[in-house]
Amino acid sequence: MLISYFMIAAKIIIFISIINVWFIRFNKPTPWRGGDSKSMKEEFETYRLSPAIMYTVGTIKVTLAVLLLVSIWIKDLSTPAAGAMGIFMLGAIAMHFKADDPNIKSLPALILFLLSIGIVVAEVLLEGI
Repeated sequence: MLISYFMIAAKIIIFISIINVWFIRFNKPTPWRGGDSKSMKEEFETYRLSPAIMYTVGTIKVTLAVLLLVSIWIKDLSTPAAGAMGIFMLGAIAMHFKADDPNIKSLPALILFLLSIGIVVAEVLLEGI
């Protein structure tokens, strides 16, 4: 079923994206960082958020990404993990607005938000089948 393939692809894309941001590119500049930040720490400073908040947000996002990956096999994890990830992505978009960033810097968070909501909607549709 096509919707099942979408859900698996969305979960893998979200997982890889979160791992990339929080582990591989944590201390590297990207075009998507808030303000003129060159690292995750600088980005959270731009948002006027503490290192404790940064590590808390990172831990939660990585955990949700892992839960989304695991939900490929354990279906009951899918909706809560995707819903929570969607909320965190809305928070990321809000932080970009708070920093007065150009809208394009919110694009990765918007894509992950749409994928997360797509997973939730797909789960609801599959329940009806």
